[in-house]
Amino acid sequence: MKATEIRSLNDAELKKQIEEARQELFNLRFRLATRQLVNHREVMRTRRKIARILTIMRERELIKTG
Repeated sequence: MKATEIRSLNDAELKKQIEEARQELFNLRFRLATRQLVNHREVMRTRRKIARILTIMRERELIKTG
């Protein structure tokens, strides 16, 4: 998901997306530990997705307070 797509979501949808991404990261880490994960890049992609969402949430928070 690109930053422009994330910015088009409202706050509730962002919270839902972050919860889903964190759950996905948990599952990926579990699969990595049990050597069931084939594509190791998925972990990094999911971490970056979480970082993008958190960054946009922080931007909105700063705009509201600023």
